[in-house]
Amino acid sequence: MAELTVAGLRVVHEVARQGSFSGAATVLGYTQSAVSRQVAATEAAVGTELFERLPRGVRPTAAGEVVVRRAGRVLGEIDGTLEEVAGVRDRFAGRLVVSAFPTAAAVLLPRAIARVRARHPDLRVDLQEAATPLQLRRLRAGRVEVAVVAVGEGLPDQDLDGLRAEPLRIPRGSGVAVGRDHRLADSDVVDVAELAGETWIVGTGAAGEPQFGPWPGLADPHVGHEVRHWATRFGLVAAGLGITLVPGLAADSVPRDVRWLPVRDPAGPPDRSLLAVTAAHPSNAAAALVRAIREDAARMA
Repeated sequence: MAELTVAGLRVVHEVARQGSFSGAATVLGYTQSAVSRQVAATEAAVGTELFERLPRGVRPTAAGEVVVRRAGRVLGEIDGTLEEVAGVRDRFAGRLVVSAFPTAAAVLLPRAIARVRARHPDLRVDLQEAATPLQLRRLRAGRVEVAVVAVGEGLPDQDLDGLRAEPLRIPRGSGVAVGRDHRLADSDVVDVAELAGETWIVGTGAAGEPQFGPWPGLADPHVGHEVRHWATRFGLVAAGLGITLVPGLAADSVPRDVRWLPVRDPAGPPDRSLLAVTAAHPSNAAAALVRAIREDAARMA
């Protein structure tokens, strides 16, 4: 009887991350045929297909999503074990600078930094908050080693040429924040059609650029306020002056007088991704922090 292997789980996990066998082969340093064999062996072990073939690339089946999610946890434990053993043998020391946009800096980075510091107490990790363009400029200038950025729908294109970008999978998608007295506040999930006619509190960046606007696809959404900081947005929502789009990453950070609700949308949530970006050849300390960030992101269900 075929059994699951660490190599097979790693390949399946990477195929899901890259969206193709060829992409996984490039990242892992395998031939495409070797990737295909590992996927086939893993499918034989679980007794079902793990990927649906598309005109361009692949995507996990329902069973594949389960294996990918579990594989991420298993691989995280294995990588963490190897890292911890290496840390005992050769502890990281010195200074590591990481930057992130404010939401990630507040929610995702602290736990990852704490875990890395626990393993490497002689390593000083400095956290900076900055918008994505500034983060990438600092990264290219060598002033930052790890940058956590957001890319995708409604966000400016970013130049990542020559950098290493690690996708961060957050299982929980985007939703909306409503006041406790809002008509939708008692719902467990909101259909996108129920958002029609709502007043939106939208965000702006440091330079006035739009961030987290109305839910995509709504016809003629009404914008009530444009503000920069999340605290102000949540204050306006709590006062009943509108609702606001909140990424799944920030769902646990809403205040008590505001409720976060997932949105059921056939078109899917806003197509955005989080990336942990480093130089093409990151230091061991930077690579360890990226692994910790990736593990914490995967736990946000």
